[in-house]
Amino acid sequence: MTKYSGHKHLLAAVDCIIFGFDGYDLKLLLIKRGFDPEKHKWSLMGGFVNDDESLEKAANRILYQLTGLEGVYMEQLQTFSDPIRDPVERTISTAYFALIDIHQYEKRINHDYNAEWFLLKDRPDLIFDHDQMVRLAQKRLRYKAAMHPILFELLPDKFTIPQLQCLYEEIYDTKLDNRNFSRKILSTQLLVKQKEKDKFNSKKGAFYYKLNKRKYRANFQAFLNLIPNPDKLLV
Repeated sequence: MTKYSGHKHLLAAVDCIIFGFDGYDLKLLLIKRGFDPEKHKWSLMGGFVNDDESLEKAANRILYQLTGLEGVYMEQLQTFSDPIRDPVERTISTAYFALIDIHQYEKRINHDYNAEWFLLKDRPDLIFDHDQMVRLAQKRLRYKAAMHPILFELLPDKFTIPQLQCLYEEIYDTKLDNRNFSRKILSTQLLVKQKEKDKFNSKKGAFYYKLNKRKYRANFQAFLNLIPNPDKLLV
């Protein structure tokens, strides 16, 4: 078989930035690295791409190994190629970010990798360029959240207005006025009110809602006025 000569072969890897929401806090799933270099330090879940895999298949395999998850929202972020990003061998890594509802999947986490959820704003220092990957993923998430319904991937199928407000506050790191947020979100007419109430988190109870995905696709701009400060999208 003909091969390219005169060129050094590089390693290809993928790293998964897994965001989760528990109804109150935005979190990041990390593992404790089990081998050198940087053994016992915190890391994103990652691995090398096999000979018979595309980047997407490798990312899905790695996500499944850690969480047992299939078919969750996952998006390619960027490829990181600094020649010295990995001190052992030249490795180019493509980062993906995934969004999950923690309560739906928390029992499936594979603890063989010493995986733990951390508050996104209080996460430990990560190995290599993983902190850079996380920061870029946060920036992308803020941007996409203003134009696509991806935040609803972090919520259960039925959610309350306070839960949705809390998620927006976590994503954009800001505090929103309760009445204004409720008024704005309901004025979009993109949420379908349910008969049931969440009576666990308040005495009065808050009605559950579902996203009308068909209407959302036709009028996604209706959510743009929920963004507290457009300048924060690119911070």
